[in-house]
Parts: sequence; structure tokens; C-alpha cells
Amino acid sequence: MTTAAWICLLLPLASALAITLAGTSISRRTAAYISTLTTMGAFTAAAVAFIGMWGRSPGSRGSVTTSWTWLSAGPYHFGLSLLVDQLSIVMMLIVAGVGSLIVAYSIGYMDGEDEERRYFAYMSLFVFSMLLLVESGNLLLLLAGWGMVGLSSYLLIGFHHDRPSAIAAAKKAFVMNAFGDATMALALFLLIQHTGHLDYASVFAASPTGGAVANLIALGLLGGALAKSAQLPLHTWLPDAMEGPTPVSALIHAATMVTAGVYLIVRCHPLFENAYVIQDLAAGLGAATLLMAGLIALVQTDIKRVIAYSTMSQIGYMFVGAGLGAYPSAMFHLMTHAFFKALLFLAAGIAIHAIAGEQDIRKLAGAGKLMPFTKIVFLVGSLALVGIPPFAGFFSKDPVISAALGHGGWYGDLIYVACVIGAFLTGIYAFRLYFIVFTGEPTAFAREHFHAHHGQEGPLSMRWTVAVLAVLSTVAGFLQFAPFWTPFSTWLDPVAAAIVEPTNTQEYVTMAVSVAVGLAGIFVAWTIYAAKRVRAPRPVRLFERKFYWDELYDVVWYRSSDLLARGLYAFVERPLIAGSMSAVTGVVGLGSRELSHAQTGLVRSYALALAGGLAILAVVFLAVR
Repeated sequence: MTTAAWICLLLPLASALAITLAGTSISRRTAAYISTLTTMGAFTAAAVAFIGMWGRSPGSRGSVTTSWTWLSAGPYHFGLSLLVDQLSIVMMLIVAGVGSLIVAYSIGYMDGEDEERRYFAYMSLFVFSMLLLVESGNLLLLLAGWGMVGLSSYLLIGFHHDRPSAIAAAKKAFVMNAFGDATMALALFLLIQHTGHLDYASVFAASPTGGAVANLIALGLLGGALAKSAQLPLHTWLPDAMEGPTPVSALIHAATMVTAGVYLIVRCHPLFENAYVIQDLAAGLGAATLLMAGLIALVQTDIKRVIAYSTMSQIGYMFVGAGLGAYPSAMFHLMTHAFFKALLFLAAGIAIHAIAGEQDIRKLAGAGKLMPFTKIVFLVGSLALVGIPPFAGFFSKDPVISAALGHGGWYGDLIYVACVIGAFLTGIYAFRLYFIVFTGEPTAFAREHFHAHHGQEGPLSMRWTVAVLAVLSTVAGFLQFAPFWTPFSTWLDPVAAAIVEPTNTQEYVTMAVSVAVGLAGIFVAWTIYAAKRVRAPRPVRLFERKFYWDELYDVVWYRSSDLLARGLYAFVERPLIAGSMSAVTGVVGLGSRELSHAQTGLVRSYALALAGGLAILAVVFLAVR
């Protein structure tokens, strides 16, 4: 089992190194197959680890394997350790499984790109970084994987480095995530100071309970989670990340980077339970994010940005589950979301690939008649996103919402209402996108620019991967159907047992309410965008401007820094530093000019000056005696 975990981790790294070292000596297609096969091999190894864990006695804990101690400082020793338990295996299966489908999809999507080898090396590096994050056996190694995921995302988002917008988006993502990395590092400093350890078991056993220190530790970890998972207020990088190729968007937004924050909270849940105020804050920020992202998605015209904001919204649901203590429900929604969100991105990629790289839904309108396969799979993904039975989202989202009822109190009720409103918004924005792009008659632009790939909607590598994701988005929800059967929760109980358990009645009520509001949202979208019985409302400027978060950050950080710099220049640098330098040069220049008058060129003047100098020296020596 531990050997399989090491193989799962190292195969993508070997792929990245092999493609990089081989360079142009291998073809672009060979690089694509190396990356795809090694990622599939990583998934196979994860499956072997799963079987090994399944064969153990129920409720058994995981195991830590250490390769070597790579850092020693006084009493502190940190090893290159992997933790193989129920939670890490779930993440290994998701990251390697969905990642391998996305990398395989890229074979067709990226065909013909000049930098195809570089792209697949980056993809392999990203998968390795994410696997390092989820398999790490201590918090220091987790922080290393955390930073490498940020670096890999920077490289992938800015893959088209000839486009200024892509470079700006990559830098924005990197800086925002670096802020979260810093808060995490500060939390680790506090843990070392107060526990003397960074391995999970020792930290959880010795971490302070309650008080300022416990709150600061949890807050630092939450800062990293918010940045990586694009939750309020560290969320503004995510929509701009759409500048990367579509498979990159799927990889970052589906199964990997944005789910890291949810994993962190679940993995470190004892630390958050020691600071329940911060844990409640995580749930509240998730609820606020899912509402805000849903409202912004209603007015987006870029197909990838609509799906990106839906990712922010769905991660908000996961934060609600993790923040309320419904850890298995949060992880189950993480898994199903990986399937249907990757499906939506990759199906959108088929449309973009076939219609001249266009992403504006107004120009893509009616493309469903040209692409019936893509229309069907996109409908599957949309129904799963809204949570309509029997699709996967129905089984995973409702337990998260019902956890708010199980939490109780005014705070739980408030979060419950926010989640229900979010489900209604999901129905509207998901099917607004579907009805605009995949129903009705194609626009002249879509007809003129549609390009069939050998009579098909796309290359085989793009179609079969999307078909697999469509099947998973349909059937994966049956792995758990609370309250009737809960094998997924049972699997995670040894690592992260739920501390909030809604009653059966609360589960039933939530199912009925969630499906009803989801269907209501679909009906509203159908009325406006398909049947056109109601004229589409004018976009709300607040939603178009994304609640002015970018403008706020511009004022708070950029403009204030610029104003401070200008003030320091005007009142400090120019008068004190530059002014003092000018004064020194002026004095030296004046002295040199005055001394130059002594240069008369007359020998008698020089003799007089020499005699006078000797006289002065004689007087001085006599006086000293």
C-alpha cells in the first residue's frame, strides 16, 4: 500500500523530468503520451492503495512511511513522509483519476500547439504537486506541495506567455496565493513554538485548545485555504485564470487546486475544532461566496467564466460542510463536483475548439444543433450541477445543506437559507448557459466558423474522456445516499468523522426543498432564454463589476501604495536624501571655486604662503612644549 502511494506520487514527477530533459528530441505527440500514461499509472497505483486499505479491518488508521529525514535543526527533524489513510487515498483517486482524463483530453485539444511539450511537462508537474500536497505526512511537506501547486498554476495559467492578459492573470493568481502561503507559514511557526512538532498526530495531540493562539493557528490555515480555493475575500484570481487553455481550467477548477482548501480544513479539523469561532467563520465565508458567485455568474458572457463562478459557488458549499463539521459530506461533494465540473469545462472546450476558439456565449448561441453529442453531455453536467436526481450533485449537495439544519441556532438557519438561495441561483445560471449555447438556431458566426474534425465534433481523445465524465456525473452519487446508505462517510470516519449529524427529517426536507428550488431556477431560465416569454432583464451593474472587489483592491493596495510612494518621494527622498546630496555637492563646488582663486601663478605668492605655513607650525610646536 505504501509502495503504491510512492509510485502514485513519483510517476508524474518522472514524466515532467523526462519531457523536460528530452526536449525537442521527442515529438510533441510522444510528450503527450508520456504525460497521459504516467498520470494513468498514478491512478492505477492509487487504486492499488485503495484496495490495500479496503482489505484492512474496518476503522483501521492509516500509516506513515518516511523515505529519509531531509531537514534537521536542533531538536526538530522533518522527514520526507507520506501519510496513506482513507482521506489521502480519496484525494489520490480524484486527483490522479480526473487528472488523467484531462491530460488525455489535452492530446486532441492541444494538437498543433507550438509549445505542446512544455504544456505536458507543466501538467505533469501540477499533478505531482497536488499529489505531494494530499499525500504529505507532515505540515511542512504539505506547505511545500502547497507552494508548488501555486507555482504550477502560475506556469499553466500563463502558458500563452505572448498574451499580456495571460501573464497578468498568472501573476494575479500567484500573488493572491502567496498571501495565503504566508498566513499558513505563520500558523506553522506557531505550531512549532507551542507543540514542537509538525507531523499530524503530534500536532493534533499537543495543539492549544481555545484562546488566542488556537484562533491564530486556525486563522492562518484558513487564510491559505481561502486563497487556494478562491473564497471571499481572496477569490479575485479565479475568473482571470480562464486565460489558460481550457484543459488547464478544468484541472485547476475541478479536482485539484481549488479543492485543496477544503482538504486542508478536513485534514486539520482538530485544529479548527479547537478554534470553533474560526471554523464557523469558514462556513460563513463559504455561504457568502456561494451567493456572490451565483449572482455574478448570472451576467457573464464568457462560457468559461460562467463555469468558473459556478466553481466558486460549489466550493462555497464544501466550505459550509467543512466549517460546520460535516466533513464526509464536504468531501463527497468535492468528489462528485470533480466529475461534473470537469465535464462542463471539457464539453465547453469541445465547443470552443470547434468554433474558432470563441468563448462568447452570444456568438456560440445555437451550437447544440451543430454538436448533438456535446449538447447531451453538457446537459448531464448541468443537471448534476443543479442537483437534480438521479445525477451526482443531488446526492452530494443536499447533505451539505442539511448539515446547516443539523447545526441549529440562528447561524445554522442563516447558512441554510443562503444555501437554498444558492441552489436557486445555480438553476438559473447553469441553464441560462445551456439554453443560450445549446438550444435554438445557430448564429451565423457559429455556422460559418464551425469546423468538424473528420466529421466528428472533436478528436477521439476529447470525446471519450468527456463521455467517461458524463457517466461518472450520472452514477457517482449512488456511492452515498444519506440517510439510506452512507459507505463514503463510513470510509472517512476513522480520519474525519462528522460532528454534525442532521436528522432523517431534516435530510428529507432538504432534498425536497433543494430539488424544488433547483427546478424553479431551471424554469426561470427556460422562460427567459429558451421560450423567451419574458424579456431578459438588464444586467445589474453591481454583478457585472463583480461586486467591485477588483476596484476595492486597487484602491486599498495599489493606489494607496502608489500614494505612499509619491508622498515619501516628495517629503522624504527629495528634500532629505536628494536635497542633502545637492547640498554636499554645492558646498564642495563652492569650496573648490574659492580655492581656485588662490591659484595666482605668482612664485612670490606661493613662497609667502609656504613661509606663513612654516611659521604657524613653529608656533604650534612651541605652544605644545
